[in-house]
Amino acid sequence: MGIIKSKEDHKLPQVLLMGLDSAGKSTLLFRQQQGVVMETSPTVGFNVATVELDKKTSLTVWDVGGQKTMRSNWKYFLEECKVLVFVVDSSDRDRMGEAQKALKKILNDENMKGVPLMVLANKKDLSYTMTIREVSTLLELDSYVDLVWEIQACSALKGMGLHQAFISVSKLIKKSVR
Repeated sequence: MGIIKSKEDHKLPQVLLMGLDSAGKSTLLFRQQQGVVMETSPTVGFNVATVELDKKTSLTVWDVGGQKTMRSNWKYFLEECKVLVFVVDSSDRDRMGEAQKALKKILNDENMKGVPLMVLANKKDLSYTMTIREVSTLLELDSYVDLVWEIQACSALKGMGLHQAFISVSKLIKKSVR
């Protein structure tokens, strides 16, 4: 009897996709993975997908449900995280305070030390969205002085900015000290 070995002995980097419910996380993930907009419903639990950026680079992305009742479970997904992608609905000013508190709670978890952050300001295809500067200010990103972070605009529906954002996520993982 021989030993069966997988062709790939290395683990793909784990990316956590988090944010409040209705931010567009699942739409964004499926658009990036499959290139089309799929009808989604609120995520109960999580979705996992492998996103291929090019022939050499793939990321395992965990899309974790963002409903208020799910957020207490977020801590269980943080242990193997290589980069956090926090998605906000840039058209929803009323929930930015709630998003800021949720992000702060995640980043204060011990497992997140040294983990880079990518904030995606989603729904930029709408005409009444906040600027990147407004989103950054409302999330208080400048207060995270020991954190490597980036923020980018995107539209899950139109596909705008998604590939560039995940290329940046890949670069953040390579630069990460963790």
